[in-house]
Amino acid sequence: MKFTDGYWMVRDGYNLQNPVDIRDVVQKDDSFTVYAATKKVEKRGDTLNATLLKATYSSPMPNVIRVRLNRHAGGVKQTPEFELYGSETNVQITNNDELLALQSGELKVSINRNTGFASEFHYGSRRLTGSAFRRAAHIEHKAAGKTYFREQLDLGMGEYVYGLGERFTPFVKNGQTVDIWNEDGGTSSEQSYKNIPFYLSNKGYGVFVNHPEKVSFEVASENVSKVQFSVEGETLEYFIIGGENPKDVLDNFTKLTGKPALPPAWTFGLWLTTSFTTNYDEETVNHFVDGMSERDLPLSVFHFDCFWMKEYQWTDFEWDKDVFPDPAGLLKRLKDKGLKICVWINPYIAEKSILFEEGMENGYLLKRKDGSVWQWDMWQAGMGIVDFTNPAAVKWYQGKLEELVDQGVDCFKTDFGERIPVEDVVYFDGSDPVKMHNYYTFQYNKAVFEVLENKLGKNEAALFARSATVGGQQFPVHWGGDCSSTYESMAESLRGGLSLGVSGFSFWSHDISGFEQTAPADVYKRWVQFGLLSSHSRLHGSDSYRVPWLFDDEAVDVLRKFTKLKNSLMPYLFNQAAESAERGIPMMRPMFLEFPEDPTCGPLDLQYMFGDSILVAPIFNEQGDVTYYLPAGTWTGLLDGQTKQGGRWYSENYDFMSLPVFVREGTLLAVGSQDSKPDYDYADGVTLHLFGLEDGKTASANIIGLDAKTVVEASAVRSGSEIKISVSGGQNVKLVLRGISEVSGVDGASHEAGEQGLLLTPAGGSVTVNL
Repeated sequence: MKFTDGYWMVRDGYNLQNPVDIRDVVQKDDSFTVYAATKKVEKRGDTLNATLLKATYSSPMPNVIRVRLNRHAGGVKQTPEFELYGSETNVQITNNDELLALQSGELKVSINRNTGFASEFHYGSRRLTGSAFRRAAHIEHKAAGKTYFREQLDLGMGEYVYGLGERFTPFVKNGQTVDIWNEDGGTSSEQSYKNIPFYLSNKGYGVFVNHPEKVSFEVASENVSKVQFSVEGETLEYFIIGGENPKDVLDNFTKLTGKPALPPAWTFGLWLTTSFTTNYDEETVNHFVDGMSERDLPLSVFHFDCFWMKEYQWTDFEWDKDVFPDPAGLLKRLKDKGLKICVWINPYIAEKSILFEEGMENGYLLKRKDGSVWQWDMWQAGMGIVDFTNPAAVKWYQGKLEELVDQGVDCFKTDFGERIPVEDVVYFDGSDPVKMHNYYTFQYNKAVFEVLENKLGKNEAALFARSATVGGQQFPVHWGGDCSSTYESMAESLRGGLSLGVSGFSFWSHDISGFEQTAPADVYKRWVQFGLLSSHSRLHGSDSYRVPWLFDDEAVDVLRKFTKLKNSLMPYLFNQAAESAERGIPMMRPMFLEFPEDPTCGPLDLQYMFGDSILVAPIFNEQGDVTYYLPAGTWTGLLDGQTKQGGRWYSENYDFMSLPVFVREGTLLAVGSQDSKPDYDYADGVTLHLFGLEDGKTASANIIGLDAKTVVEASAVRSGSEIKISVSGGQNVKLVLRGISEVSGVDGASHEAGEQGLLLTPAGGSVTVNL
């Protein structure tokens, strides 16, 4: 939201007051509060009929500093608030005639008393940002009867801002206005399903604005050297989050707001859905499932979209008996084929649903101010909305889901959660409707996730969720919403996923080949490549089926190759997933996150790192042309074995069976013995591929089992012409030295030259190779 007219003027109707003159400081053991007048106080009379603004500095955990700006503190406290998870921290406070400072870990905020009200933030000796003189402001719009607080933080030259949720606009947010307000707007506009008031800077810090309601960001737009953020009301609270690098910042941000759960291994396989408005019954479902098996296309999850329930009755959680007369039998027959089952749900109860009257009578649905149920016809006729602030409503809703789990359902696609009203609506617990608009999705997805944890176990719970707010990363997986079947929409989906990833969300998916319309065969095949080299992989659409043989014969081959490739990479991917969950970093990483020291990586959004070692550059045109950048070092093509030197751009052409997928040097890549499913014993028959280890360097690889416990530890050390490889755990482990065919000697293993390099079969726990 903009309050100024150019650099000098204030917009008509607005009155800005800045904290200018520090009048007092109140220090406590773990915080201090600065009281600042909004004009220079020259005499006692200047203290009358004047505003006094307050700024409180504290720390909820090491390397995180909280800033709370406030004018009037007497307002009624409104809920909800984000759930935050602090930890014990020892702060150091300096308070003398010249300097105010608070330090938490390596992060420090300082205010020079002699230069007016202005703050600076440092991590160690590195300056991160600051709020310059006359940047923080309390703002009144008297005609509208509203007040606001804003802050403006410095942007350095060459500094890029990322994140703010799943945004489909340009990946670098500089120059953009971003409103944190969940909307069902597809993937082709500035609206977003997942709005997160957190941004990450390529300079190695983050800013989290702790408000569930609408937060308006002006990123190098209203003031091109600042990031401005504002909220309506008398208080603004934000956190500066520090770290050694951008990954550490995300680690600290998710320590504060919640770590992602680790999805079960089966979720990383291929998902196939009925699509949205298509006609389907058990015969159709079996045709798809059996067709995949007959074509040797590994399938892990089958999803039933909306019309598993009868039209006009969403949501009633009952199978349409006219189409599925034996749902329990159907689910058993599908599960006997080795499939997991997902079904579509949402938090809306249509008036024709058998649950509507029950929900209305018991107060489980949102109400209007006159006590009636809040209803409208957008989506389902006469629908009401479940009030998740009512514990009894949560229990009621969860009870319906538990019945489905008992039938054999393994996962829920939690659709919607964005169209939440703010006018003429009353919540059971008195929550503020404006604050609840974004926060609703947290309560919705949490309620569903808890059902799966309680019924199936914590290691088996997974959603397929569309909407999110801060903390929603704890309930993976999330997908990108309604995209179109074009290359442009494929690219905007990638931008959205990368932006969400640097907003604290580790696991993300998208509708392969696009949701709206039906993709031409070339788009389908290129999107399949991208989709199977994503965290999670789902074939889904709106009004047509997405099985590959309906596109062309080559589409079957492409889907087979890349599904099997992903399954074979699961020893590597599941370990990366565990690390992502532990640290709050994304599996699909923008290039700057892995290479923060390389300025070329800063704006890149058409390629990404898949974990820490594999680079992927999807292709966005029918011709197969692609231009991509390799950072410094030696890179080896995972699909063709060719090596390339980094620090430069490449322009090439690829057929539909390939694309740029490169492994960085110094990688010990674990490749599994199976490619028919994603969940298997990764330690049995695993092959460790060593890529380009330099003298004096070490490579390592851990393999974890399906219980997320380490089962294999491996390392490789090079000294001169000697490489020593140690392996602990596993069965039938093999080693491959990529790009090497001849050596002068091998100790501790039998060896032979293979197509990919030197194949080693260890006789014991260590192998020494002389090059």
